[in-house]
Amino acid sequence: MTPDPVTEGPYPVPQRHISYARRFVRLLPVLLIVGGAMYEYFTPKEFTAVPFFTAAPLVAAPLFGRRYTILTGLAAVITVAVIHLRLDVILGAESVTETITVLTVSGLALLINTLVRRSDERLATARQIAEAAQRAVLPEPAERIDGFEIAVRYEAAQAGAFIGGDLYAVQDCPAGVRLLVGDVRGKGMGAVAAVAVLIGTFREAAEQEATLEAVAGRLERALAREGDRRAGLDAVEGFTTAVLAELPHGEGVLRIVNRGHPGPLLLYADGALRPLPATEPALPLGMGDLGNWPDRVEEYAFPAGAMLLLYTDGVSEARDARGEFFLPEERLSGRVFAGPGDLLTTLAEDVRRHTGGRMTDDMALLAVRRTGASSQPVSE
Repeated sequence: MTPDPVTEGPYPVPQRHISYARRFVRLLPVLLIVGGAMYEYFTPKEFTAVPFFTAAPLVAAPLFGRRYTILTGLAAVITVAVIHLRLDVILGAESVTETITVLTVSGLALLINTLVRRSDERLATARQIAEAAQRAVLPEPAERIDGFEIAVRYEAAQAGAFIGGDLYAVQDCPAGVRLLVGDVRGKGMGAVAAVAVLIGTFREAAEQEATLEAVAGRLERALAREGDRRAGLDAVEGFTTAVLAELPHGEGVLRIVNRGHPGPLLLYADGALRPLPATEPALPLGMGDLGNWPDRVEEYAFPAGAMLLLYTDGVSEARDARGEFFLPEERLSGRVFAGPGDLLTTLAEDVRRHTGGRMTDDMALLAVRRTGASSQPVSE
């Protein structure tokens, strides 16, 4: 049977090969000591196996804990001493020098191990802070709201990263369930700050504003205020592509406002798929200084069993080794999914497989399935 590939790294790697490599690395310090002992014992006295014995604790230091590193160093020193004793050269100048060399390197390995452990502790703390920040800025929405099933997913392009300029938000309000997916231009803390501003404004506006157009207007003004507080390039060129959606309770209707963002996809229960591109292109949020065009809501039928998929350009602009873009419409058309979570998991895996694990941009994914009975369909 062919082993399942692991797709988390840059290239698919068989799981069995990874397991063998891990076992070899764990045994490497022991193999070095045993190999050094055999080399020292079976070769003339002019030859030395000190490089084997010094390498053993140095290999153990960054890979194992403090105790294992100490034991490896002691084993290397004792092995050198025992071999020299058996060869009756224990008191020779070269023997003493070799023993002191192995002992010194073992001490340095212990120091390296201590520094690595402290670095790992700081990294673990930073990861915990990043996870807390992600939960605070991008909290997980409820899996079910009234007649809707909801799933979200954030995939960072950089391994170990948690949050960047992509965002999603879900808010239940009197007008229905309102959704936001967007992509802030830029990276770093400036982008994260803009994400926090957008999500905070969206949650407040979704509760207070009667229409989706008004919500988009509030986001525009919030970004303008944020831009005034920024210095440098972001103050001039900061913008956010976004798509807003509204799902009124019990009406079987879907309303969308698109501000320069990749169009959502509507997946039906039978596997059919319908792209929902903006019929009238609009500028991204934060570019109001270039013109003032009124937002226009587009309305579609949203029957029971159908799923709405919102995503950022980390999906639509993902490329393979030949430079070909990932096409979500083609990849998802004709496929039936058990639910929103299954859809997002499949999509994320398809994107990573398409890029060979070499993603260059984060992606935020949001999917909603309508489970309630649909009322009279809206004319499309």
